[in-house]
Amino acid sequence: MENSNSSLNTTNSCSLPKIVVLRWGHRVQRDVRLTTHVALTARALGACSFILADTADRHIEETVTKITQAWGGNFKFDMAVPWKRAVQEWKKHGGIIVHLTAYGENIQTSDVLSRIKAQNKEVMLLVGSQKVPGEFYSEEISDFNVAVGNQPHSECSALALFLDRYFEGQELDQRFEKAKISIVPKERGKEIKTNNVEF
Repeated sequence: MENSNSSLNTTNSCSLPKIVVLRWGHRVQRDVRLTTHVALTARALGACSFILADTADRHIEETVTKITQAWGGNFKFDMAVPWKRAVQEWKKHGGIIVHLTAYGENIQTSDVLSRIKAQNKEVMLLVGSQKVPGEFYSEEISDFNVAVGNQPHSECSALALFLDRYFEGQELDQRFEKAKISIVPKERGKEIKTNNVEF
């Protein structure tokens, strides 16, 4: 699962430095909107796939699948995968685990990001919802515990900032293959290109 240190490709595919996001602790009755935003943030900012661990939520699956089909790219969505199995398999194949937590090493004031990149391995990001098990912080599970600021904030913002720092902003310039809908950037107003798709 090693990757090169070359720049991020301009097309959205898993030939990029591979990042998979694992969402733990999703509560079907109260976290649908935020978990959906976490998945869409992962997709938009360069992650290759998303795992909704230990539970299934068809509404989120349908939303993410529909957006990927319309807006392009090869983003993969999995759910109901036991988190321990996902972590163990990832490590078994040579990947590293990065746990995003406000209690971790500060991404701005420490060298944690450069140490992650120096591993030159594919990354699984653990993103919690409710309070995560204490073992998430252990060496057996997480290779790195990383904080995007040591203040309370949204896991969605932590994910976005980590991905942007990791890809050094280049993920914002990626093109999504087979897109049926795309936005034309403009100084004012709205312009969207469509290919006869309902959305």
